[in-house]
Amino acid sequence: MANIKSAKKRILVNKTKADRNKSIKSGVKTAIKKVYAAIEAKDKAAAQSALLAATSAIDKATKKGVYHKNTSARKVSRMTLAVNKMA
Repeated sequence: MANIKSAKKRILVNKTKADRNKSIKSGVKTAIKKVYAAIEAKDKAAAQSALLAATSAIDKATKKGVYHKNTSARKVSRMTLAVNKMA
C-alpha cells in the first residue's frame, strides 16, 4: 500500500473508475449478446430493436471514454452487417 497521500487517493480514484468502466462494458456486452441471440433466433424485428439499443449503449460508452471510437465503430458495423444479412 502507498504511503503518500496523493498515491492513496490515486488508488481509490482508479478503483472507482475501473468499477464504473467494468459496469458500462458489461452492459454493452449484454446488449450485443441480445442482438446476436435475436439473429440466431431469426427474429428480424427483435434483432433490429436490439441493434438500436446496443448501438446506443456503445455510443454512450464511447462518449464516456470507455471504448475508443474506432472500436465502437467496428462493433456497430459488424452488428449492423449481421442484422442486414438476415433476409
